[in-house]
Amino acid sequence: MTKFTDLKLDPKVLKAIDEAGYETPTPIQAGAIPPALEGRDVLGIAQTGTGKTASFTLPMITLLGKGRARARMPRSLVLAPTRELAAQVAENFDTYTKHMKLTKALLIGGVSFKEQDALIDRGVDVLIATPGRLLDHFERGKLLLTGVQIMVVDEADRMLDMGFIPDIERIFSLTPFTRQTLFFSATMAPEIERITNTFLSSPAKIEVARQSSASETITQGVVCYKPSRKDRQATEKRALLRALIDSEGEACTNAIVFCNRKTDVDIVAKSLAKYGYNAAPIHGDLDQSKRMEVLQGFRDGNIRILCASDVAARGLDIPNVSHVFNFDVPNHPEDYVHRIGRTGRAGRKGTALTISVPSDEKQLAAVEELLGKDVPRVESPYAPTARKAAEEAPAEEAPAPKRAPARSEMPAGCGRAACPRFSSRPGAAARSPPAR
Repeated sequence: MTKFTDLKLDPKVLKAIDEAGYETPTPIQAGAIPPALEGRDVLGIAQTGTGKTASFTLPMITLLGKGRARARMPRSLVLAPTRELAAQVAENFDTYTKHMKLTKALLIGGVSFKEQDALIDRGVDVLIATPGRLLDHFERGKLLLTGVQIMVVDEADRMLDMGFIPDIERIFSLTPFTRQTLFFSATMAPEIERITNTFLSSPAKIEVARQSSASETITQGVVCYKPSRKDRQATEKRALLRALIDSEGEACTNAIVFCNRKTDVDIVAKSLAKYGYNAAPIHGDLDQSKRMEVLQGFRDGNIRILCASDVAARGLDIPNVSHVFNFDVPNHPEDYVHRIGRTGRAGRKGTALTISVPSDEKQLAAVEELLGKDVPRVESPYAPTARKAAEEAPAEEAPAPKRAPARSEMPAGCGRAACPRFSSRPGAAARSPPAR
């Protein structure tokens, strides 16, 4: 079995790795670090949670061990799609350079240009940035990229989803042709493949998992649920979410709840807090200081449930997440894999449960097609009686008149024929999910 000591890393880097408690590299690290240390371009394809960040930070730090940074001319560049992921890379850099004298600057939105300019003016070895903020500094004449020796593009497929590919291509054009490029992505869409063919030179390709595969340590389940009335769908989905959290009992030590829309993130977090759950929201509309405060609170255990948009689905190092709940089936099937990849990390077991309503049928089928298998159906632990629905209505919505569901509203299945019928009959007894 390969160990970090076998990878020809700088002794000071190995000391930091040992102090961090790591001995054995993950497959992507064992595959990517040796060619990176040789100065080759690297194309790494691996699902989230496999240790991609260390697979480029460790060789980069070793290679930068010699030499000095010059003002406004960083020696290396790491591009990340979100502020949170960029900040996480910066934290990794701090961990692994504790015994070395390398400098860094983090260029992300939500922080004043003045503070970032001061760091760049002093000269940095590593520049970690989101594409937009990097180009802002360049266009203001505060930054030169002609000294970049190593360029890293992390989560390239997320860059594609967020519309950053034109920015990435422009940044490539501003760096030296002789640079070394380390390129990482969870999937290889045609546009991503085009970029790698254009900007990478005979890269070492390391693919450690089937594209868009889910970890085998994650127990998956989907609850196919039809609301008693269409105008009560949002209210009943929130009640179902609470029932799912409760049904997991003490096994659910903490959780991330994913919503498709930022407005729903706030609504779901507020609803959970109202019913006594320790929950907080995180999404792109929060200012940077608040986002980091919420993330740190979740890491420290001061927040038990994190309600998130997909900005939190990629690349964040949030250890020991026991559960992921998809309040919505994601619009893009790849996002399902990245969401549930927040649990079951580093060989640990995790649970991912998804709520699917009839309008999600196509999205759920797309997820199962991507996975190459059905997501197991789980019985709903929530079946509201007319009395319960009336009791909950004043708190979140106007009470709905009581009536039996129309025949047109009766369940017709969800996604595939194997799916059990939706549990929504007024008065039906709540059933717990089968033991997994």
